[in-house]
Amino acid sequence: MPNKSNFNSYVQRDAAVIWHPFTQHQIEPFSIPITRGEGCWLYGENEEKYLDAISSWWVNIHGHGHPYMAQKIYEQALKIEQVIFAGFTHEPAITLSERLLAHLPKHFQKVFFSDNGSTAVEVGVKMALQFFHNQGKTKKRKIIALQDAYHGDTFGAMSLGAPSSFNAPFQDMLFEVEFISQPSNPEACIQDMKSHLESAPDEYAAFIFEPLVQGAGGMLMYEASTLDALIQLAHEHGLLCIADEIMTGFGRTGKWFAMDYLQEKPDIVCLSKGLTGGMMAMGVTCCSNELFESFLSNDRKKTLFHSHSFTANPLACAAANASLDLMEKEETWTHIEQIILSHQQWANSQRNHPILHNIRQQGTILALDLKVGEATGYMHPLRDIAYQYFIKKGILLRPLGNTLYILAPYCIKNEELMLIYQALEAFAEELRLTY
Repeated sequence: MPNKSNFNSYVQRDAAVIWHPFTQHQIEPFSIPITRGEGCWLYGENEEKYLDAISSWWVNIHGHGHPYMAQKIYEQALKIEQVIFAGFTHEPAITLSERLLAHLPKHFQKVFFSDNGSTAVEVGVKMALQFFHNQGKTKKRKIIALQDAYHGDTFGAMSLGAPSSFNAPFQDMLFEVEFISQPSNPEACIQDMKSHLESAPDEYAAFIFEPLVQGAGGMLMYEASTLDALIQLAHEHGLLCIADEIMTGFGRTGKWFAMDYLQEKPDIVCLSKGLTGGMMAMGVTCCSNELFESFLSNDRKKTLFHSHSFTANPLACAAANASLDLMEKEETWTHIEQIILSHQQWANSQRNHPILHNIRQQGTILALDLKVGEATGYMHPLRDIAYQYFIKKGILLRPLGNTLYILAPYCIKNEELMLIYQALEAFAEELRLTY
């Protein structure tokens, strides 16, 4: 077993050279070294272990170190690890596209590859705006998004996110997006949508949304019927609808995609995170043949000019195909149902808890708010207290301010879920005694 000096060496070496994401290094100067993962567990330098209750930022849907996925990536690496995707293609990308489209509504017929969730969203917005531009409808430039939206951290994706701590330093540099009311208040939200569309019917191009669950905004959940009404309004006024399923895709909501709960379907869907089971970075944006054909022209200026060096990387495609192999197994959906049932039973047992407030669930996603004082939101001081408490208990949770949530890998066992529930109850009891 590695000794403690090695552990401290990694911590010190990291602190000397690395700038971590979403980290205030003045407050959190040191990061925990992880040497391996297995299933739901992460292991540190001295074999201390942490139950990964958030699938490492929602990506490892099948758990860590999955041997089948690792084998498929290895096999692909022996064939071709990377090839330019402009003018060339390869079997893993073709197979992945065919398989993804088979699980999406039938009007999705084309797949565009990118490298992560933010860029998948940016591609979706570029598709929508250029769709109208290529037809000479240059006034259709406005975009509608939801209050408390979050769509990523690139400049385009930040523009689509509601003003918050994530994008505050850049507000005067972002393109204009109009935000309608929180969909948890259906009447106000739908009326707000109507008012916007009727005020300038020829100027709106797109409506973008996180279907059913707004993730980084606080795991805010709303009804499919509300989104159906919003999409219907958007379509009646000629807007393209963009579903950001970066988080909600691949079983998270209890179905393949959150859009599967909808009667009205989006025109564009953005996927990432669980797409490769957490093994490789990849994003895709899917659309219809009608949208694709609006870019066909003898004029090269009507091309969708977007790419990156690793577009449709064969290793990432192999990982995604392996992840789909696992997603298509009956046992994976049995595990998903078990997680859903376990969450439901625990949530019902805590309905009247004085601290664990507004317990809510959509499929395998369970969230709650810590009701301590009047303050709420991402900057709530309880965030750091809760994070450190659970780390000391050997559980990785990453609170959104005073909101705690569980997005565990599908391989998690009931007894492992119980460890999380019990820790939540114990933390709430400490808060009750303290506050």
